Amino acid sequence: MPELPEVETIARDLDGAVRGATVASVRVFRPNVLRESRSPSFASRIAGASIGRVWRRAKYVVCDLSSADRLVVSPRFTGSMLIEPAAWTTGRGDYTCIVFALTDGRTMRWRDVRRLGTVTIMNPARFAAWEAALGPEPLDAAYTAAAFTAAMRGSRRAIKTVLMDQKRVAGVGNIYANEALWRARIRPSRRGASLTRAEGARLFKEVRAVLGIAVAQRGTSFRDYQDPFGGRGGFLGLAKVYGRAGEPCLRCKTILRSTHRLENRITVWCTECQR
Repeated sequence: MPELPEVETIARDLDGAVRGATVASVRVFRPNVLRESRSPSFASRIAGASIGRVWRRAKYVVCDLSSADRLVVSPRFTGSMLIEPAAWTTGRGDYTCIVFALTDGRTMRWRDVRRLGTVTIMNPARFAAWEAALGPEPLDAAYTAAAFTAAMRGSRRAIKTVLMDQKRVAGVGNIYANEALWRARIRPSRRGASLTRAEGARLFKEVRAVLGIAVAQRGTSFRDYQDPFGGRGGFLGLAKVYGRAGEPCLRCKTILRSTHRLENRITVWCTECQR
């Protein structure tokens, strides 16, 4: 599913494309992607509003609206917010869930093959409560290695599980947890509490490094992810372990192992390099 780099790419592209645009109308084709509101109230709260800043929080795209509401979108596995140059009137057979018609003639279209993504409209109080439940952003300049290490060492769960806990640090998912742990030479199944402060600082450095590289590559397109213009991310070709189970470690040539025992997600690691 899209993680921090992919969602950052989506948010930046949308911000450049639709900031300042006004929503003329909203049509909901598949209301089961909505959260906390029904189709008529969702549409009426957005129609007529102008789009302000579009930004990322954790794995969510946030659209600030002139009404003071915020549109909060989670792509999850197959969701895409696409910018179309003209009006879009159909929603049958093309996985379109919501169409936001803009007054300049363009369309912002939410498409989701499996409909596992979510779209929510939040007032200021609801948004503040929602955001408060999320952890700090790993690329925030104010976030420190000491704070990150304390969050990791504060749990006896597997370090990979802790790293993906959005209440401890926001935005890191399976792909980049695998990559950062390999770069930091830390076994994914080790307990968070077992990390030394030096290991925590090293992992913090590598998390930030791999996320920065992936943002520059516009994320990872492994299956369904695409940006608002239909483009794909280029990080997969730079991955050191993700997608490489059974191949030699690029550092020591040991064959990389894999398991689904941690969070039922693929974990790939080197038994020699990662201790």
